[in-house]
Parts: sequence; structure tokens; C-alpha cells
Amino acid sequence: MKLATLKSKNKRDGQLVVVSKDNKSYADASTIAPNLQWALDHWAEVEPKLKTLFDDINSKKIPGLPVDVSQMAAPLPRAYEWIDASSYINHVLLVRKARNAEPPKTLRTDPLIYQGGSSVMLGAQDPIFLADESWGCDFESEVAVILADTPQGTKKEDAHKYIRLITIVNDVSLRNLIPAELEKGFGFFQSKPASAFGPFAITPDELGAAWKDGRIHLPLVTHYKGKKFGDPNAGPEMHFSFFELIEHICKTRAYTAGTILGSGTVSNEDRARGSSCLAEVRMIETIDTGKPSTPFMKVGDTIEIEMLDQSGASIFGKISQKVVN
Repeated sequence: MKLATLKSKNKRDGQLVVVSKDNKSYADASTIAPNLQWALDHWAEVEPKLKTLFDDINSKKIPGLPVDVSQMAAPLPRAYEWIDASSYINHVLLVRKARNAEPPKTLRTDPLIYQGGSSVMLGAQDPIFLADESWGCDFESEVAVILADTPQGTKKEDAHKYIRLITIVNDVSLRNLIPAELEKGFGFFQSKPASAFGPFAITPDELGAAWKDGRIHLPLVTHYKGKKFGDPNAGPEMHFSFFELIEHICKTRAYTAGTILGSGTVSNEDRARGSSCLAEVRMIETIDTGKPSTPFMKVGDTIEIEMLDQSGASIFGKISQKVVN
């Protein structure tokens, strides 16, 4: 099924709705669960009811209201935790080179993970606020899963049990603030502002055969300033699957329902597939010409991120943002 959150002036966590497969209509689900977090907290009770509502809106058994993505918040407007990985080795190698930093020796055996801010999650059409262009604003096109209550010690073989929903992400980075922060040895903070999420979150079964071994085997398409920027496939080169990432993060602690786990920037070695962030392009330019020529994002720039199924239909809806100050 496909779920979303309507913005609400009176409800910080928005209003839960069920969205049709074709993304064109929605039905109010607030009588089943007032918001998505409540639904995740009571999943065993509400999932069958939400599924029935999803079936009813798709079969036209009940009338739907027209979807307006501008009125959609992030599926979870605020989340208990936002954890992001860097599962695509090609991306790690290129970006580390861009920072003149050596990749970790455990790059292929131990996932890179950081914990970001989750108190403010942007909707798919919310603007990217950039106070200073010198900070080096960059987009990062990713996929993410939303977890159930997940116990400490969860192994990859059991991890599938705890993935409730899947969506897409623009994990915004301020590249020029990153080196100084990492030099202090305490990780990202100011360099990682609010992330934006696709308007719709889906249950894994909606992906069919494209969901395999904890990976989504479909291209993630990015358009920057109205032009296609990249369409790398999110599946084959995801070195650490979501199942493996879940095992890694659960080594020392448990996670509550509503935790979001990101894949990291989707990246393929084949340059013909383009990229999912500006930093990769700048590094490739440096390799080829000795210096980067592509600037980071400026006020007025636009970014669109979307994943299509085999028939060309949008799965999670489109992230469509503009940089403002």
C-alpha cells in the first residue's frame, strides 16, 4: 500500500492518508490512525484496515480526493531517528578523493553510518533554505526504509521483518562545511541541514520483483535545473543491503518504530548513468581536468528526484525543490 501525510496547521505530525497506486487520489485514514507515527506504533492493529482502504480507493469502491503534492508533508514530518549510511562504494571513493581523504580500511566490510537531525523533515516540495551560497549546497538522491520496533542484536537474516515502508530522500549536504567539522573528529552537524522526502511511502510488496535481497533494483532519476543529471540503478552496486545495514546499527542498541534508515547517495561506476550529487561530478572533473568546474547549488536552482517502475509510473512521487534564502 501507499501512505502519505497531509500538512495540517493544527497537527504537528500531519494527517495520515492512503494514496492510490496511480498517485492521483487519496482517502483520509485518520479514523484508522491519526498520523503515520501512530500507525507504526500500532501496526499489527491498523495495517489490515489501511490495506482495506487502499484496496477500496484503487477499486473505486470509495471516492478519492485529488492529490496535491504541495500539500504533502514528509511521510514522517518529525522522526525519532534519522540514520544515513553510505552504501555505494563508488560514491565513497569519489567523495573521499574530493576531500583529499583516504577511504577507511574497512570500507568494504564495515558500513559508514552517521546519525542526522530528525526533528524537522521537509516535504517533497518544501524549499531548501540556503543562507550562504559559500557553504557549498549539494543534493544527494537516496532511498530509505522506515523501521518498526527493531531489537538490539537483529541479524540480517531477520531484518526484513522490521522494514515497514520505503521512500526516497534528498539528503542535503553543505559540502564546504564538512571538512572542518570532520577534522574535529566528532562528525557532521552544521553541514547536514534538513533532508526532504518523497511524498509517498510504500510497503515493500508494492515493489514486486524490484525489491530483492534488501535492495531496490530500479534507477533513481535526478533532474537538476530542469535537465537530467543521472539515473543510476539503486540495486546492483549497493554494497551493503538494507538488511546488512540494519544488522550493523543494531549491534549495540534497539530502535523504535519510525526510525528512518537511508542508503546513502545512489551511485554507479558507469559514468553514462550520471550521478546523484554534485560532489561526484566535481570529483570526476578533477580526475579528468585537474579541477572541478561544476559549481554547487545557487539560490533559484531546482532539483527533482523520482523513481519509476518498469512501466514508467512514479512509485514514491517526485521530490521537487527550489533553493531559496
